[in-house]
Amino acid sequence: MRIIGGTLKGRRINPPSNLPVRPTTDIAKESLFNILNNLIDFENIRVLDLFAGTGSISLEFASRQAESVVAVDLNFKCVEFIKKAARQFGLSSIVAYRTDVFRFLGKSPATPFDLIFSDAPYDMQKIEHLPDLIFDKKWLNKDGLLIIEHPRGIDFANHSQFSQNRRYGKVNFSFFTNLP
Repeated sequence: MRIIGGTLKGRRINPPSNLPVRPTTDIAKESLFNILNNLIDFENIRVLDLFAGTGSISLEFASRQAESVVAVDLNFKCVEFIKKAARQFGLSSIVAYRTDVFRFLGKSPATPFDLIFSDAPYDMQKIEHLPDLIFDKKWLNKDGLLIIEHPRGIDFANHSQFSQNRRYGKVNFSFFTNLP
């Protein structure tokens, strides 16, 4: 894996092989960030990375000068790897928390985020509930963007905040906007 853009473009990420993750492929990640380049200004945004895994997405946002990136994952080894990678690359903007994502989202945020990315395990049963939980608890700023990576069998098109879906092989990204 590598960082595909920003100040750390080209740097390799070498997570331990024993992490229980399915990282977003470089091709899908590059396609996603090509879309985001046309939608947002990365500098000065607050990002929440749910089910952060290797932290690949968190590192991409931090490399692009996001003001802050909060990475949440339940696995201790994943969180430790994210912290280690952030230190290695000198990215003080990344903070990683080891906790259950649904428990984390069950609280109301002190300050909402500008962009939320979620890459839950594809076999997780609660993926369909993520948009409602995020919007109901006001985790996303007005005009904010929620992106959920998910398998082909899930369709968010009927959700009131849904805006588009992009597919790259087996990877699907559903986009939601927090418009008034």
